[in-house]
Amino acid sequence: MEVRKMMVVGCGQMGHGIAQVCATGGTYVYMYDVVEAAAEKGIDAIKKSVGKFVQKGKLTEGRAKAIEECISPIRSFEDAAQDVDLVIEAVVEDISVKKKIFEQLDRVMPEEVILASCTSALPITEIMSNTKKTHRTVGTHFHHPPVLMRLVEVVQGYMTSDNTVETVINFLSKMGKLPVPCKDYPGFVTSRVGIIMVNEGINCLAAGVSTAENIDTACAAGFNWPMGPLKLADLIGLDTCLHVLDDLAHKLGPAFIPSPLLRQMVSAGQLGVKTGKGFFDYAQK
Repeated sequence: MEVRKMMVVGCGQMGHGIAQVCATGGTYVYMYDVVEAAAEKGIDAIKKSVGKFVQKGKLTEGRAKAIEECISPIRSFEDAAQDVDLVIEAVVEDISVKKKIFEQLDRVMPEEVILASCTSALPITEIMSNTKKTHRTVGTHFHHPPVLMRLVEVVQGYMTSDNTVETVINFLSKMGKLPVPCKDYPGFVTSRVGIIMVNEGINCLAAGVSTAENIDTACAAGFNWPMGPLKLADLIGLDTCLHVLDDLAHKLGPAFIPSPLLRQMVSAGQLGVKTGKGFFDYAQK
């Protein structure tokens, strides 16, 4: 099966980033959000992002225009139902919200359409449990920001068919991504390993081992990481980090118990980049 057209559900940072990736790879993309203005805002964000690539000489004006012409907003799932081969959901990390969306998609989409969820840690099998065609469901854990990060974990649920996994891996490869298959186990690979590093960075800060700047500098230079664990937490969102840790602590044990400092900061509304302040100050940026 070849994916020629697809739909993205949810047009926030992850959603419009995924849409841009797919449109850049030559796939026609429909963008849907329950808030219509969010879809338009997502398309504006894509145009701005593509414009930056033009300014840097990484895209021509003609190529940028072609990417923009590959994206259209829609008002309902039915608008794209007979025209897509793949749907990628990228809404809030709330399993009840995701389950509801996939129940709706399962009713509307033809049987051959693949239904994928972009989640960093939620169980794919449970997300898709109320769909009637679970063989065509899969997880696609894009990393933030999707336009720049190559890795996508392709998560095989308990009932996901091998053919579905193969189709998604081939599609993502053509989009310029590095798809890595994994089983539907808590945290998959990267969230499970990465969130431990983030949490320990926060614990070091809370214990006064060093400053936030120095902790990040040490980790980035010592492990050749592109950024330190605290800046990464700010980028992900401290509320998301806390949610992942709480979930993994419940499922895998005390090694994932969140730092008390992280819980305090989330309670105080300091969530990182999206609120302007986390472990670092982004208000001036």
